[in-house]
Amino acid sequence: MTHSNGFDRPAVSGGLFPVVSLPPEALDGVRTRRMMAVCVDFAMVSLIVAAIWVLGGVLTLGLAWLLLVAIPPLFPIVAFFYNGFGSSGAKMGTFGMRMFDLAVRDPQTGGRVSFINAAIHGVLFYVSWLFPPVLLYSLAAPDKRCLHDIFSGVVITRR
Repeated sequence: MTHSNGFDRPAVSGGLFPVVSLPPEALDGVRTRRMMAVCVDFAMVSLIVAAIWVLGGVLTLGLAWLLLVAIPPLFPIVAFFYNGFGSSGAKMGTFGMRMFDLAVRDPQTGGRVSFINAAIHGVLFYVSWLFPPVLLYSLAAPDKRCLHDIFSGVVITRR
């Protein structure tokens, strides 16, 4: 039964991971668009980190730079909130995702995901860069989901 949002009820396959049943046009070109969107999002997070670095130093007359050097995970912290707020927001995607016509959805309802699911999705995405072969799973997945999509409970579709 198709819902008004175009999503079918998720079909659970006999395999290891559940497969979300989606209309073909919802997944058209998703992998290519995701690769381009991540480049934009990476640049956006880098600009935000640079702005925090400069503003923190200028506003504290350089004292914040001592603290910012001692706290190296500024990039992951910014990425966590950037992805969490962007993907769980009303526009259902980060700036890069919106730029390339992508949306982060709940695989069961097709609606918005919670902040924590969106933030975990971002964290798992950046962790997956440490093990690039896990990204190859999406090439075999019929719903084009990566492992970090499955583990965080999201699906990336066209708008």
